Amino acid sequence: MRSNPDVRVALDAFRRIVQALRTPGRTTRAVSHAQLFALQQIAEHPRSSINDVAALTFTHQSSVSVVVQRLVERGLVRKVAAPEDRRRQHLVVTARGRDVLRRGPLAVPERLIAAIAALPNADRRTLAEGLGRIAAEVAPADGSHPPMFLEGRAATSRRRAVRTGPRNTRPKPSRNGSS
Repeated sequence: MRSNPDVRVALDAFRRIVQALRTPGRTTRAVSHAQLFALQQIAEHPRSSINDVAALTFTHQSSVSVVVQRLVERGLVRKVAAPEDRRRQHLVVTARGRDVLRRGPLAVPERLIAAIAALPNADRRTLAEGLGRIAAEVAPADGSHPPMFLEGRAATSRRRAVRTGPRNTRPKPSRNGSS
């Protein structure tokens, strides 16, 4: 394939975005970027439901549900019954969650969404169509909903690393004795 500067620029942009999403920020010892983003949305939109947070984060409800459950388990968010309908639950940021927000930076996903939203309509549409075609080629849809900004994979990798310790990254010797 011949060198194409536009391909290089696009790939470098992808790499920078993915790196920003993977790199821990000041608060990510306590929460992931996805969790920080959801926590910010819950704080900014009191009495939100999981469906509301899904809409605010442009993410499927099932993915947001997993992220919110992790926030609840960490004591950063509580689920409370809605006074008008006890079957409906509202999400409430706890004092501990507010402390995380006070110490934390703006979540990378929020900055990403703001940057995309700031594009002129035609550019945003072209970006969406182009990324959709690229995603279909690189990672065809399997019917599941993608996790919220690397949440599923990062959390699983952290848990595995804690259980099993650091991975041996040395290459395995080949059969002929060379590596």
